Amino acid sequence: MQTTRPLALITGASSGIGATFARQLAVRGYDLVLVARRRDRLEQEARAIQDGHPVQVEILSADLTRDADLRAVEERIAAAPNLEFLVNNAGFGIAGRFFSLPLDGQDQMHRLHVLAPMRLMHAALQGMVARKRGSIINVSSVSGFGQNPGSVSYSATKTWMSSFTEGIYMELQSIGSPVRVQALCPGFTLSEFHDTMSFDRTPIPAWMWMSADEVVDASLRALDRGQLFVIPGWRYRLLVFVMRALPRPLYHWLSIKYARGTGRDKG
Repeated sequence: MQTTRPLALITGASSGIGATFARQLAVRGYDLVLVARRRDRLEQEARAIQDGHPVQVEILSADLTRDADLRAVEERIAAAPNLEFLVNNAGFGIAGRFFSLPLDGQDQMHRLHVLAPMRLMHAALQGMVARKRGSIINVSSVSGFGQNPGSVSYSATKTWMSSFTEGIYMELQSIGSPVRVQALCPGFTLSEFHDTMSFDRTPIPAWMWMSADEVVDASLRALDRGQLFVIPGWRYRLLVFVMRALPRPLYHWLSIKYARGTGRDKG
């Protein structure tokens, strides 16, 4: 893709938060590379964006849990001299006890939430640091600030993502690099994410749900301010404050009691 416009690559771009990032970055004048497994959905998103914005949109169908597909995305990043934005958004959840679930799903989650963003960031940062411009947003989660029975791997991988992003932020600051990184930590967001894991939304109060547009708006505004950790929504900022303030034994007791009461630890 030969262009003078800056380029943004977004994983998990076929729906939800990823698709919303694509639309909002198109408004900001970025050409796009949309990455996801579902080519038909990528083509649909690309057409919708190009119908409304004078930008180029490339689609790259890839399963980032597979080495060959991940390598292809790394190579696309490394070959783009105008890459100025990377959004690591691809992810999924599995409900159930870790030891009761098939191992393959757990393995894929760790590959997608840990290995894929690590490798894509490595590919992107080499060029961004040398060019002294660029932004990376890693979509983590409020779940990364604690643990929850029934979603142990999800919480653990999101904890890693937030911690890794913080470490990269510190390295960039230590060399005076203007490249920006952010760990975006949303709570319950209305998207296909929960549908794919057959998540029952009814026990969650309506006021706890946020739209993908609200989440992405908060992320991009905070990125403009150079904010590292972004928790969209006052209720989730309050929740994280309480989670951090509680003594760990009390936090454990409350989490276990909640899991038993809702059945979210079953599998």
